[in-house]
Amino acid sequence: MTENWTDLSARLRKALSLAAPPIAITFSDATPAGVAAFDAPMPAPLADGRTGRVPAGCVFWNHATESTFSTVKADHGNCSVGSLTHGFATLDEVAGNSDVAALLETGWVTMDVVPQIPVVSEKPGAVTYGPLAETPIDPNVVLLRVNGKQMMVLSDAVPGLRIEGKPQCHIVAIAKEQNEIAASVGCALSRVRTGMPATEMTCAIPATKVAQVIDAIETNAVADAAVARYAGEDALRFA
Repeated sequence: MTENWTDLSARLRKALSLAAPPIAITFSDATPAGVAAFDAPMPAPLADGRTGRVPAGCVFWNHATESTFSTVKADHGNCSVGSLTHGFATLDEVAGNSDVAALLETGWVTMDVVPQIPVVSEKPGAVTYGPLAETPIDPNVVLLRVNGKQMMVLSDAVPGLRIEGKPQCHIVAIAKEQNEIAASVGCALSRVRTGMPATEMTCAIPATKVAQVIDAIETNAVADAAVARYAGEDALRFA
C-alpha cells in the first residue's frame, strides 16, 4: 500500500477528536481478494424491482465503522439516488423507480437538477467499506462523520472547503471523481435511513489528500489552542 493507513487514521482521529473512526471507501473492478461480502438478507423487491441489503448505500457507512466488507450493485439497489451517485446505474435506468417519483412529487428535488448531481463515472464491480485503520487496500475516499466544531477545524485546514447539500452521498463522487474535499450538511433522506444525529455532518476526502489535511489540522491546532486560551482568560473579566 502507498500509505500507512493505520497511522493516518490514528492521527486523524486525534487531530479532530473524532467519535466515529474514519471510513475507507474503495471502488474496484472486482471484489478484492480476502474481503468478505456484506451478507445481510435482502427483503422482497418492490413493484419496480428495487431491493438491497440495506435501505441505502449511505447505511453501509454505519456498518463500516465496525468491519471491512465488499458490496456489489445489487446490495445498493434499494436506493436509486445512491445507485446513481455511485455509478451503479444511469439516470435513464432509475428515472422510473418509485423512490425517484416520490422525491419528485414532493418537490424535494426537480428533474432539471438531477442530471447535475455528481456521480462516479465508471460502473464499479465492487465498493469496499471499512475502518480506515484496517483497510487491506488503498482506498479512493476517506469519509468522516463530524460535528460542528470538527467541521470548523476542517474548514480552517481546507481553504475553500466545498459544503454540499442533498443528496448526501454525492460527496463521495466529488472526492473520487473531482479530487476535491467535500463536506455535506446531510439530507433528510440519508439522515432518516442512517439515523444520523442532528448534530452530525460528513466530509469526504480523496485518499491521496488525507496526509496533507492532517498536517494542516495539526499546524492550525497550535493557533487554535492559543486563541482558545486568550478567549478563556478574557472571559474571566465577565465572571
